[in-house]
Amino acid sequence: MNAEAPTQTEQKPSPADIGPRPRPVPRPGAQAAPKTGGALKADPARHGRIDEHGAVWLITAEGERQIGVWEAGTVEEGLAHFGRRFEDISTEVEILRTRLEKGADARKTKTAAEDLLRGLPEAAALGDFAALREQLTALVAKAEERHAGERERRAAHKQEAAAEREQLAQEAEQIARSSTDWKAAGQRLRDILERWKSIKGLDRDVDEALWARYKAARDQFNDRRQAHFAELDRSRAQVKKRKEELVAKAEQIAKSSDPDSAPASFREIRAAWKKLGPASREDENQLWARLNAAQDAFAAAREQNESEHQAEYEANAAAKESLLARLERTNPQEKLAEARSVLREVRDRWEKIGQVPKDRVKELSRRLQEAAARIEDADRRSWTKSDPELKARAHQFVERAEQFEAQAAKAKASGKAKDEQKLLEQAAQWRQWAEQAQSAVGD
Repeated sequence: MNAEAPTQTEQKPSPADIGPRPRPVPRPGAQAAPKTGGALKADPARHGRIDEHGAVWLITAEGERQIGVWEAGTVEEGLAHFGRRFEDISTEVEILRTRLEKGADARKTKTAAEDLLRGLPEAAALGDFAALREQLTALVAKAEERHAGERERRAAHKQEAAAEREQLAQEAEQIARSSTDWKAAGQRLRDILERWKSIKGLDRDVDEALWARYKAARDQFNDRRQAHFAELDRSRAQVKKRKEELVAKAEQIAKSSDPDSAPASFREIRAAWKKLGPASREDENQLWARLNAAQDAFAAAREQNESEHQAEYEANAAAKESLLARLERTNPQEKLAEARSVLREVRDRWEKIGQVPKDRVKELSRRLQEAAARIEDADRRSWTKSDPELKARAHQFVERAEQFEAQAAKAKASGKAKDEQKLLEQAAQWRQWAEQAQSAVGD
């Protein structure tokens, strides 16, 4: 910073020509320059001089020292020139101070201020260097204070950042170990990564170790998810194959000439379908549509067939009505053999007549069952009444009841009231059984 001022063409004077250095000249009434805040004004005439040989002298509290030579103009111009140099340095100091106040990097500010402070003794400028040195010293101290605070804040931030990433890594590891909600868990891992990227300021070794944990957890989750869906694909392929077989069966039933058994077959197919679980969505939709189409085709064909044969079915219903009327007129209580014969004839002809309208099936079947039950019940009663074994058993029950009654009479005559009571109870039980047996045989 000890640059010399521009020179004129004449030769620079030697130290001998200049002569002995003058002593400092006191400046009466001089005011001290501001110590801090704002760029310092130079006031070069107060803080320096240019002698008759062009030597430029800086006046300090310690004395004068030559800072350069001025040969390019008048003394006033020289003083102004070296004053501007001082103000340039002061402006640099003010810029550093302002930037520090606005949050500039304290470490860099301190370094720049220290560089300026070291260069002051060699500065070729005229001004209040004591005040400037005081400003720079204060700026260095303030920058150091700010830098220490920044170090503390960075250290605290590192701890907070490391703690948050540790928490995120632990959450990712938990997801990797146990989560089976693949969609939600995958999204959460992506959210963790986005948050991870926003956390800055960790030491490199800590950052790398935590990242390795997160990446390992993500890879573990992806491996488990891939294995799950691979197994799911295999399972769905098996379900698809089985459902294709059910659909083929349904399509075959739809073409069947046995409409009576088809509805039950379709119900069995649908029950088996539900037990299998789902195939892939696309396959499931296609196969389900084919199954429904097969059942719809069967229903449409049956409806068309019934419509075409409606007159025939009505005639069949009338024929069955005639058979039922004849069967219902029989009296099995009086003419059991005739009723049996009519029932056999009706049953033989019933199936041969053929189908009836759907809305008549239940009614006609119910009437046939009721009439048949009436005849079969009469037949059972008739057989029971004529059974010699049942008659003999009823007679035995009567004899046993009479025996107990006789024994009870003897006990009474002997004054054995307790025995009498017991024998009478046994006689009553046998008498009840005898009455039931006699009722069964009609006696």
